[in-house]
Amino acid sequence: MSQSVSLFVVDDIRSVVEMIATKISWHEHGIHIAGTATDGEEGLQRILETKPDLILTDIRMPRMDGLEMTRRIVEALPASKVMILSAYTDFDYAQKAIQYGALDYVKKPFSIDQIVQAVLKAKEVWEQENRSRNELLGLQKKMKESMPALRQEYLSLLVHHQTNEAELARLSDFLDIHALMPPFVVMTIQVDQFTDKYAEVPLKELELVRFSLQNIVEETIAAHTTSVVFRESYNRYICILRGGSGEEAMAVADACCENIARHTKFTISIGLGACVDTVRELPKSYQQSLHALSYHFYTGGNGAFSYSREAAEHPVEWIYTEDSENEFLFAFRSGNRDSCVAWAESIFAEIAKVSVLPDPGSVERLLEGLVLRMLRVLTEKFPRASLAVFEAKQQEIREHAADLQAYQAWFIGLCEIGCAMIHQERASESQRIIHRSAEYIKANLGSELTLEHCAKQVNLSWGYYSNLFKKVTGTTFQQFVTQARIDRAKTMLIEDYQVQEIAQQLGYEHRRYFSEVFKKQTGLTPTEFKEMSLGKTGK
Repeated sequence: MSQSVSLFVVDDIRSVVEMIATKISWHEHGIHIAGTATDGEEGLQRILETKPDLILTDIRMPRMDGLEMTRRIVEALPASKVMILSAYTDFDYAQKAIQYGALDYVKKPFSIDQIVQAVLKAKEVWEQENRSRNELLGLQKKMKESMPALRQEYLSLLVHHQTNEAELARLSDFLDIHALMPPFVVMTIQVDQFTDKYAEVPLKELELVRFSLQNIVEETIAAHTTSVVFRESYNRYICILRGGSGEEAMAVADACCENIARHTKFTISIGLGACVDTVRELPKSYQQSLHALSYHFYTGGNGAFSYSREAAEHPVEWIYTEDSENEFLFAFRSGNRDSCVAWAESIFAEIAKVSVLPDPGSVERLLEGLVLRMLRVLTEKFPRASLAVFEAKQQEIREHAADLQAYQAWFIGLCEIGCAMIHQERASESQRIIHRSAEYIKANLGSELTLEHCAKQVNLSWGYYSNLFKKVTGTTFQQFVTQARIDRAKTMLIEDYQVQEIAQQLGYEHRRYFSEVFKKQTGLTPTEFKEMSLGKTGK
């Protein structure tokens, strides 16, 4: 339903006022009478009180004429539309009223239809302008609501792309960023372990936490210098400080760390760029702040690093030699978990105590390159499908911000997974070898079964074969051969073979020696065993 438009009527002739106000069905045209008056002074007072959309007034009235009233109405209520009732002799006055801002005039004498047409014309103009006003108000409201986002977007552009002082000055009033005054220092703040702590928290609570953290940072900085602070991501803020010395900027950063830790359950890591003199250099200071921030790789957070003091370009230091890497890979290929873990622990200890901390990125690339070589070792031994656990662990480090300690745990975890796979594979292969050898022994009990001979059958040294045989079977090689022969002898005795024949078929040169071995193993002589076994079977 469209909005009803209000109309106020002023004329010093009461009958004219009553005729216009009561004899016309204004409601049919979406208009209602806001009020009437019979002189200019009363009319102006009531118009200012009721603020009608349309005003229809005579031009000649006592106490205040329509001309003066029009001037004051247009000044006080610029959106309202004024129409003048004018006799022919008052035409010059009517023209002047239009110059003051009246919309139209109706000459006396007039008909009701002329009044209706004039008011409807004014109503159409008012409604069109009202729609425009509402659209403009809507746009202004949206602009106001989006101002924080526009401000943040522009500030983000400042630290990512070069601009100049003229452009900054042009937008300072619009975006309310007057605090941006040279020299500048860019400070990047990252909330430590924010994703892990707030992964399951509702969005409304998360936003409140982020607002609180930013508020603490802004208040802390305000006690030292001017700045603008804006969010770069869900857990990172960018501050553009009005810079001074490096020590002053570091003092601000340290204060921010201290206040966040004191007033919240979070800690923050801060990287400081170098001080720059022009807005055009802000991207340089920003990149330096990111580089400085990366050095929290060594500390795990809750502190500040300055590019100028800590993170200036250093030559990359190789943490280990090629021979040392080959030694590690040999241990890994052998499935030697203890040697791999000991090597990793020594390497990480060496990284932590070097006199000049290397670029964290170079350490990460070094370790990830070594992991790729470990993966290559595994792909030589296993089908790709069986490497899913190792590869999932390999990707894990990229899903979370990691420090040196996390990298150590990750790398050792990969060592343990890989070594366990290799160890299990070697154990399975060992079992297959010994089981195959045991079958050979059982099939050749009549042959001369020496340790050296059986080791040669499976291409192993006799010493390694002997240890492996006992590890897999739980008994020595000689005990296994003897037991296998006794088990076969028991079967042959039950099948009514002669003792002499059994001894010959099982590789014993002398019947007497066989009998001694048999009794030692079973507690019975071959004859006693045979008699007892046959007796039990009823033969």
